[in-house]
Amino acid sequence: MAALPTEEEKDAHVLKGAEQDKLLEGIPKDEWEKDSLYSLIILGASGDLAKKKIYPTLWSLYRDNLLPSNTIFVGYARSKLSIADLRKLFEPNCKIIEGQEAQFDAFIKQNVYIAGSYDKEEDFKKLHDELDERESKVKAGHRVFYLSLPPFVFDTATQHIRENCWGTRGWNRVVLEKPFGHDLESSRKLSSHLKKLFSEEEIYRIDHYLGKELVQNLLTLRFANRIFSPAWNNHHVASVLISFKEPIGTQGRGGYFDEYGIIRDIIQNHLMQIFCLAAMEKPVSLDAEDIRDEKVRVLRRIAPATIENSVLGQYLGNPNGKNEDEKTGYLEDPTVPKGSVTPTFAALVLKIDNERWEGVPWILRAGKALNERKAEIRVQFKNPDGDIMPGNATKRDELVIRFQPNEAIYLKMMTKTPNSHFGMEETELDLTYSKRYEGVVLAEAYQLLFLEILRGRQIHFVRNDELEQTWRIFTPLLHQIENEKIKPIDYEFGSRGPREADKLLAENNFVYTGTYKWPGPGK
Repeated sequence: MAALPTEEEKDAHVLKGAEQDKLLEGIPKDEWEKDSLYSLIILGASGDLAKKKIYPTLWSLYRDNLLPSNTIFVGYARSKLSIADLRKLFEPNCKIIEGQEAQFDAFIKQNVYIAGSYDKEEDFKKLHDELDERESKVKAGHRVFYLSLPPFVFDTATQHIRENCWGTRGWNRVVLEKPFGHDLESSRKLSSHLKKLFSEEEIYRIDHYLGKELVQNLLTLRFANRIFSPAWNNHHVASVLISFKEPIGTQGRGGYFDEYGIIRDIIQNHLMQIFCLAAMEKPVSLDAEDIRDEKVRVLRRIAPATIENSVLGQYLGNPNGKNEDEKTGYLEDPTVPKGSVTPTFAALVLKIDNERWEGVPWILRAGKALNERKAEIRVQFKNPDGDIMPGNATKRDELVIRFQPNEAIYLKMMTKTPNSHFGMEETELDLTYSKRYEGVVLAEAYQLLFLEILRGRQIHFVRNDELEQTWRIFTPLLHQIENEKIKPIDYEFGSRGPREADKLLAENNFVYTGTYKWPGPGK
């Protein structure tokens, strides 16, 4: 029997044996050939995302032997850096446990760095020549261009990639990080630009929420369990709440956040991806295009969000906060423009105009500076018909899928209190991953998505028409907020958000009693 991972290994997300095999499942033995070179090119290698997420992910994949043996990591940015300089940037974010130091040194030796601009043809040709020379020594050369860049350089960078750095000895793939535009018009402009340069099969729009284990489990939960299918409709479901809560403020990065706000930053992308997987019809297969077709179909049946069905909030500092971040209100962040009306909290209601979901409110709620860290979906079922239990004590059943932290699926339900006549209490059927899968280390979202890019599988990536539909839903509301300077409601750092949001939930058939406490970890 394999030894359970140590706490240090769990913290570092070290994947071993069976967990490695599962991630590599479905890859033919000859797909990752020894005589092919795989180049993972990070544009914006000196930036925040690269040093905090991308390089640590590449290290973890290398460490766990999940990459092709002949893989190199090519950093590209304006900064003039040596490999030693680059290492100093990202090494503090890499989880290196005792005994892995030599392996990390070997990982560093697989790195290349080239300084260059994003608008100069000769710099991209220099990058191409470096790759071409290495690829000339092998049978094939495959290139992944990861754009860890601000959106305003997407156009020029992608133009130069296609014209001056496109590989000719194998496949090429381009990975884009959100935001994919600022509204419907800018998103269409970006999509039109990319369409002229690349095929849709070569574009990977990454939303890391689609790499989370419990988000991916939505398809299995819905379509592999007979018990849920008959109840997954407006005959049985009263309302659905999809939530994202963060207990931190902008932490000095308010200038960046203020350009987007909570709707663009979280709801239009992360929460809408969860929405689609929970609401869509059963696809004809698990093929990426069949799944994405169903996501688009359900999005097309949603009317644009409105201010009348929304609550917008902006956090104030908490004078009793434990640190400066908690004591500092959003408008007190020196990087935030004075008088900004950008929401840091939003709750809004969408309706799906189809036979399955007609009349069911879908509530999307996201906020910063709240009382806890949590992301989950709550499917709340209607009250039982002809309730015979005494005292009207029956509470609604609720299926809860918690994506983070402490992944879990549990069904909140009523049961008879032990030794009572017909006393009742709320309890749960509980699948807490840390209990049921003790010793299993879950892959991080970026790990899985990188592997999917290398495989050429787009099931967990956003297609152009999905993007078009989500922007169609939110652009009118976003423009109204900005054009009319709609002032958000104040709420205190560390609270549950504006009280008006609770009223919005109640008006849309979501019943919150506050009487049930989940006994799992991170409650």
